[in-house]
Amino acid sequence: MTAVPSTMLPLGTKLPRFSLPNVVDGRMVSPADFRDRPALLVMFICNHCPYVQHVRTEIGRIADEYPPRGVGIVAISSNDVAAFPDDAPDKMKAVALAEGWRFPYLFDETQAVAQAFRAACTPEFYLFDRQRKLVYRGQLDGSRPKNDVPVTGRDLRAALDARLRGKPISPEQIPSVGCNIKWKPGHEPQYFAIPAR
Repeated sequence: MTAVPSTMLPLGTKLPRFSLPNVVDGRMVSPADFRDRPALLVMFICNHCPYVQHVRTEIGRIADEYPPRGVGIVAISSNDVAAFPDDAPDKMKAVALAEGWRFPYLFDETQAVAQAFRAACTPEFYLFDRQRKLVYRGQLDGSRPKNDVPVTGRDLRAALDARLRGKPISPEQIPSVGCNIKWKPGHEPQYFAIPAR
């Protein structure tokens, strides 16, 4: 299992446009669906990645706790499903239903949205403010599949809480680490991160 870090999209970046199908109900979802929300969290995840599996329950807890406080949440999977069939839309739907996720789980078949976000790994977390400018990108917390750090969502929760209270979020943010996005042949972007040691 080779770990890859986030590319750390520059803070202040405007939310990239997207319109993608929710694998659960087939509905197209875009940022416009969250126009009334003071914050929008975009997560890049997938089914098969052990880094995502390690934090899946905490993702569900955050997704239960923060939407009532005003946070919009979407998850996107961009993996090449020909090479990784466990990440296909029908399998995504099965995971979303099994986990009881109420946020849209979107399939980025062309991988264009992952490229627009300069996404490199799963999981990755991007938090945008009311003006849809990036205020946080980085790790959920310091837990990894092979360390003893508990999964608490500490880093992402701190950013979410600060945003909702109108407080500044520290620009000192730690990259997320996970499996690289499984690019289709010829789709791997130039910004792709060098694997972490």
